[in-house]
Amino acid sequence: MRDLPQSVGSRIAATRRARHLTQTALAERAYVSLAMVKALERGARTPSDATLEAIATALDVEASNLLGEHAGTSRRIHAALPQISAILAVYDIPPGPPTRPLTELRAAVAAAVDFRVGAQYARIAEQAPNLLQDTLAHLHATPRPDTARLVVSAARSADAVAYKCGALDLSARLIDLMRWAAAQAENPLVDATVAYVRGETFFGAKAHAAGLRALQAAIDATPPPDGTAAAAARGALHMRAAVIAGRAGDADSARRHLDEAREHSRSVPEGVYQGTAFGPDSVRAHEVSLAVSLGGDHVHRALDVTRGWQPSKRLPAERRSGVFIELARAQLWSGAPDAAFESLSAARQIAPLHTREHPWVKEDVLMLRRLKRSEAEGITRFAEWIGAV
Repeated sequence: MRDLPQSVGSRIAATRRARHLTQTALAERAYVSLAMVKALERGARTPSDATLEAIATALDVEASNLLGEHAGTSRRIHAALPQISAILAVYDIPPGPPTRPLTELRAAVAAAVDFRVGAQYARIAEQAPNLLQDTLAHLHATPRPDTARLVVSAARSADAVAYKCGALDLSARLIDLMRWAAAQAENPLVDATVAYVRGETFFGAKAHAAGLRALQAAIDATPPPDGTAAAAARGALHMRAAVIAGRAGDADSARRHLDEAREHSRSVPEGVYQGTAFGPDSVRAHEVSLAVSLGGDHVHRALDVTRGWQPSKRLPAERRSGVFIELARAQLWSGAPDAAFESLSAARQIAPLHTREHPWVKEDVLMLRRLKRSEAEGITRFAEWIGAV
């Protein structure tokens, strides 16, 4: 079921105004006619997939932000996975000469990092195979620390797509590639980044105790926090260790790691360091996640944290939407289904693809439908959007 043309048009118009663009400027950026933009915004026409993609690119958003039922986006993301897998099968064999210079490749990898933290997975999927191929080509042709770091960053962006789509085996292989390249990067902060990402493997396998040991070893190997970058690296590892300790039911270790992360955040302004968001707001976001991970009597802590704080736009879209997804679960468990649905709707507004692919969202929406049968129309539409019904 696709959204009504009026809904699509209103989203296009609202996003265009938020970008301070005129209809003429949008038409020029999207390479469509001005008449088309006007017709779409007043709901007189429904955009084709190609037109919607062109307009979304011009507005610098995912197509799913404009059209919630845009199946083409999911198809393109999943279509990239076999290509990524094929590259991984031969990553240690020189693929031939690079197809673009390092300066151009560095810019493309940096853009992919922005897409990742912004939860724009379709844009990553379009570029990930070529990014992996080209960064590996440069590393094989010129094995230097800087080219190894490019491979790590490209693989991490590809991993964001694999992990969010539930391709956990592919995600684990990408992390192995990151570890292989990190060994050539000669930078302990890159090692810390890879250890942080490797936490996904432990979450996916529910190997929480082993994951906690691995993260503690990574923390011990990270340089002392004598600068912003090192403090951010150690703090991020402590954040992840806190959540994985919570999943393991080790409340004492979880609180200790969260306290360490909070201490590091006092000297680190909120930002993205080595591709990982860290700072005071990120620590609060993880405090919500930890409370939900511990469950039971701890859930009220998630409500307490968010009662006087809302995730600001200083946080990347993926992490902001994650706060609302975690909060929705805490609200549902606390007997506040209406508030839970509002939180899920907020998560969808911030990062639709992240919300749609999150495994907890489907579970929680189905629970909401059972609890709110008499007024479930909006919840049912949401459940249809994520493919839960």
